[in-house]
Amino acid sequence: MNVVVQKARHPQLQEYIHSAVAGLLPFIQKGLVERVAVIFSNNDNIPVERFVFKLTTNQCDGLDVEESGLEFSLRSFLIKLSVSQPLMKVLPCVDCRWEITAYFRSLAQANMGKEADLWIPTNIKQWQQPPLITPIKSMSTDPLSLQLYLEHPSISEPNPKP
Repeated sequence: MNVVVQKARHPQLQEYIHSAVAGLLPFIQKGLVERVAVIFSNNDNIPVERFVFKLTTNQCDGLDVEESGLEFSLRSFLIKLSVSQPLMKVLPCVDCRWEITAYFRSLAQANMGKEADLWIPTNIKQWQQPPLITPIKSMSTDPLSLQLYLEHPSISEPNPKP
């Protein structure tokens, strides 16, 4: 797509990201995935920051996809990711964790086989107040609509214990 992207240096991290994305693909193709989030949490497993990708796919069989238009939209979307760093807060240096979490529209079906076994329920705690949302980028083109936004705890959210 002619876009420079960043790649994880550590082979195990590369494999984790690749397997998470590849494991989501069948669910995305079936329209079961509503959102995918990269969640950064503190040592109490309370989210500090969330990058949320909200996606909608058009599942029409007769859809004539113009690849150049889709490629252009995805390229501009990916470029916006590289300049979003000023929107992020500084994460705590000690015991900060992260995970990739998928939010499904419905539970994985039994006929999905091993693919459904790749995803397990998470134990990430939720904020008590609605989060502060910072929109980063959105695109809408057939067969994909995509929104990226950043979530932080609201100002009135109780501070977690250190």
